[in-house]
Amino acid sequence: MKTDRAVKEYIISISSVDGRAQNTVKSYTRDLNKYLEYLNNNGISEIENVSDTKIDSFVNELNRNYSSATVARIKTSIRNFHRFLNFKYDMKDPTVNLTVTRAAKRLPVFATHDEIDRLMSVFDDSKPEELFEHAILECLYGLGVRVSECCNMRVSQVDLNENIVKVLGKGNKERMIPIPSGTSDIMKRYFMNVRPLWQKRNTNYFFINRFGRKIYSEYVEKLIRNTCIKANIDKHLTPHKLRHSYATHLLEGDADLRVIQELLGHSDISTTEIYTHVEMQRLKDLYSKSNPFIDAKLEKKKKEEE
Repeated sequence: MKTDRAVKEYIISISSVDGRAQNTVKSYTRDLNKYLEYLNNNGISEIENVSDTKIDSFVNELNRNYSSATVARIKTSIRNFHRFLNFKYDMKDPTVNLTVTRAAKRLPVFATHDEIDRLMSVFDDSKPEELFEHAILECLYGLGVRVSECCNMRVSQVDLNENIVKVLGKGNKERMIPIPSGTSDIMKRYFMNVRPLWQKRNTNYFFINRFGRKIYSEYVEKLIRNTCIKANIDKHLTPHKLRHSYATHLLEGDADLRVIQELLGHSDISTTEIYTHVEMQRLKDLYSKSNPFIDAKLEKKKKEEE
């Protein structure tokens, strides 16, 4: 089988059969395109001719150009690809001895309460465009949704009377998220006053731009960058970091971890538990700043070093 055909078949399989999230499919596609390019450059056009030594050479090349986390992700993509071919066509699997070492999870970056307040306060809600942008950011932070979930949100999913949103997440799993009163007010004003002005055709997307079209993640990412500049926030915030902020602030408010897991749509509680480490680190930082004995100890150590 030709290498490009094999990759194409695998991507189609994980897109339609596995029901994977769009961003996951894009990630696999990018990784396997790198792999495909390497094989083509080395004269390998038939997938049956791929050997474990060729894969090792490719990994060595990756190690020279990418971070350990990126290499681990690409290795996982390659391994899953060959496992698919082995299962479907009984082809040899040259990745049987390919090990993937997971890098230690980094604590997620999040915005403070003050930064969120500054972010939301830059908008002039009397202007349709700014009310629209404000509603998007309120949706991301106030509901803790993924950017894809925000962009693909339908009118039928949003109940602004009961203040509930039905979100369709990864793997087509549904979850119900309550809308905080402040977020509900902004979303309702956008929906009642701006959306009808911009709707050019019959569409069920909740967020549409002034041309009546749905929004995309690239637009939202640019919106957050520009809003951070206006709010004088140096921190590099993204849609996903607003989601981290939502989860972290819930935990600070003593929300139960299982409730946070349900609201975020995590299938595994271990994914949600990372926020307990964020909160613990925050408490350690506060303790270090407020404890005079810690300060005295640090000062003594500094003088000894001098």
